[in-house]
Amino acid sequence: MRTAVIGAGYLGRFHAQKYATVPNSELVGIADPAPAARAALGAELGVAAYADYRELLGRVDAVSVVTPTPLHFAVAREFLEAGVHVLVEKPMTATVQEGVELVETARRSGRILQVGHLERFNAAVQAVQPLLGVPRFIESARLAPFKRRGTEVDVVLDLMIHDIDLILSIVRSAVVSVDAIGSSVFSQEIDIANARLRFANGCVANATASRVSLKTERRLRLFQDDAYVSVDLHQKVLTVIRKGAEMGEDGMPQVSIEETNYEQGDALKSEIEAFLDAAATGTTPAVSGEEGLLALRTAVSITEQVASSMRKFS
Repeated sequence: MRTAVIGAGYLGRFHAQKYATVPNSELVGIADPAPAARAALGAELGVAAYADYRELLGRVDAVSVVTPTPLHFAVAREFLEAGVHVLVEKPMTATVQEGVELVETARRSGRILQVGHLERFNAAVQAVQPLLGVPRFIESARLAPFKRRGTEVDVVLDLMIHDIDLILSIVRSAVVSVDAIGSSVFSQEIDIANARLRFANGCVANATASRVSLKTERRLRLFQDDAYVSVDLHQKVLTVIRKGAEMGEDGMPQVSIEETNYEQGDALKSEIEAFLDAAATGTTPAVSGEEGLLALRTAVSITEQVASSMRKFS
């Protein structure tokens, strides 16, 4: 399958490297308006580098769109309309309306639209799936030091949306209420936020995201009737704690603790391979446009509520 990457920045370079190595991909080229970035990546991989992504229309079967978020919609839509399968980085678009239009464009063109929610391909996340029942409570924390890259969007769309997507994919129930608060610290956007989501099935999720922390942490905790499950998304460690059948001498139930470490793996390569497989077979992608849109709707709802609370207290 003839492939290309639109955007030769930090993440775009990784996408291009994967397309250059997976067996069912022929990397045709990359595109970026920045001369130095596109020249460096084109030389590294030995492929053509274009200033205008439109030069790749008609030459490729599938692309990754790894531009700044405000450009996702226009670029992805143009490729879909040209009959090209699209993997678009998260958040899929800058607004919900753009997301709705992009999903409709993919449906109308009969092409695959996959959204780059990379944590779905985390080895520990995939290992936890068979253990899950109906969680009563979910807690997520995604903390990172401040970096200028990515600050064109707020921390909810930059970081928390990863966990929003994971939580929605696990609970699989409608969000009935959102209670959120947050603050800007170093940028003009929201840099730290907390959201409490209540679902129609009774589950409650508490999500925290910060890009002004002194440490890096990516953790998901799930509580259900038969177990407490902790997933360290950063170190790829899965811990399952269950109540045993026996009682201890002190009258307390015995507890079994199982901890499993997983190889770091290559989640991005797995994501791209899944995308190309869906494009080749016409099957539903691992993270569909509809799922990406649901995560975006929830994230925007959180952002709007945080922004409202900030105005109230300013």
